[in-house]
Amino acid sequence: MTGGSGVQMVRDNAAERRMKILLVDDTPDNLVSIEAALSVLGEELVLANSGKEALRHLLQEDFAAILLDVRMPDMDGFETAELIRSRPRSRQTPILFLTGYRSEEHLFRGYDLGAVDFLFKPIVPEVLRSKVAVFVDLSRGHARLKEQADVLRRQAEVLQKAELKFRSLLEAAPDPMVVCREDGEILMVNSQTELLFRCGRDRLINRNITALVPGWDLRRHQRQDALIAPSGGIELTASPEGSDPFPVEITFSPVQTEDGLVITSSIRDISERKKTEERIRQLNASLEERVQERTEALLRSNEELQQFAYIASHDLQEPLRAVAIYTQLLARRYQSQLEGDAGQFIDFIVGGAQRMERLIHDLLDFSRIDGRGADFFIPMGCGEALKDAIRNLHSLIEESGAVITAGSLPRITGDPIQMTRLFQNLLVNSIKYRSDEAPRIEIAAVDEDDHWLFSVRDNGIGIDPEYAEKVFGIFKCLDPRNKRSGSGMGLAICRKIVSRHHGRIWVESEPGKGATFFFALPADR
Repeated sequence: MTGGSGVQMVRDNAAERRMKILLVDDTPDNLVSIEAALSVLGEELVLANSGKEALRHLLQEDFAAILLDVRMPDMDGFETAELIRSRPRSRQTPILFLTGYRSEEHLFRGYDLGAVDFLFKPIVPEVLRSKVAVFVDLSRGHARLKEQADVLRRQAEVLQKAELKFRSLLEAAPDPMVVCREDGEILMVNSQTELLFRCGRDRLINRNITALVPGWDLRRHQRQDALIAPSGGIELTASPEGSDPFPVEITFSPVQTEDGLVITSSIRDISERKKTEERIRQLNASLEERVQERTEALLRSNEELQQFAYIASHDLQEPLRAVAIYTQLLARRYQSQLEGDAGQFIDFIVGGAQRMERLIHDLLDFSRIDGRGADFFIPMGCGEALKDAIRNLHSLIEESGAVITAGSLPRITGDPIQMTRLFQNLLVNSIKYRSDEAPRIEIAAVDEDDHWLFSVRDNGIGIDPEYAEKVFGIFKCLDPRNKRSGSGMGLAICRKIVSRHHGRIWVESEPGKGATFFFALPADR
């Protein structure tokens, strides 16, 4: 919008706007007659039947004129006028007093309060209209002048800000700034440009920017055929006179003016950044090599550790079997000669040896889990794995009277043997830690976008939330072992199997309310 069109629009708006006139009289008939007399003016008439109501209108609106009856109950016209004048926003609003009494005292008091005129009843409609019309025209003219002044002030502020911004962009910018035409002819430069290209601005003005940066081309940049830098600019090579070329990053700010398209180009020397990027690239390459070496060393160490655990556990089983066997032979051969607690001590020895053998066996299983490579992962049905686990536990299920129900289970890519072991361990855990009721176990799976969420819910003794994480540790058995035998490796093996399948496992439970074991496995899509 230009200045002329802005002022013309203000004139049109002011001419079209209806001005508001406030009529205040406690007599309805008087209000009706005044309204009828002024309605031909085409302005907006607001009626009030008391001084208080008039003040409420003034809190919300501005008026071109106020016609105020002098004699009103509660608050007369003079008191109302005094309050109107005490409010800065309505201090200059014209007040015309309406009165049926000619009193010099009233006149003096009214003019002291800022009244612009007195109209005596009975009021002549023509006189009323002519006087009110004068003040309406004055108010409309004042509004027009105010709006024009506001437009001019805003335009001046815009121009001033644009000029300050442009000067700031050129001289206060940390980077060299070059203003040129669309064809590359340089119009202005800042001091940073002189420093970067080691050339005075008197030699730069009117030259073509391609003499400094041969690849400069706004149209090419707009087509995005150039190398776009992360900042949104393009990376080019600058070729200053008498100096070696160096890499720069250029951003464009085109502006359409009366003289045509003007482009402000910010030019940044990125030599140090390029050197830093090269150093980072070399460091990353070196780091990748070191990570690869350490990964290979860690794999070797893990393999050796698994072999050690297997060998150590396997070698420990033989002497334990010997302890158990010879202790039992000793008990049978010398049973008649044993006295006191000797028989009980022998039972402790045999039980401890057998328990140690189970621990070693479970430790072997734990160490073998990661030994099964990716070749063992195949498309498989979790329902079949659960059926195999139930068949393996047939005797335990029959003995405990457990009732196992399962919904539809999905097909995944996994290790069938280990998935069977996972279901088997969770079922054993639910049966082992049962309550006085017969075990009831429910297995289900829910599709949740990128994974399957499995749940194994039982009605057992439950787990204190304090131990919800600890139960998955190695050799963790929360109940006294003389009540429920177990090595404490079952859930640790479950976690290792789930982890090998790129999932996670957890438990939600409360004492006496059963437990629900959840595990999430990736879904095949």
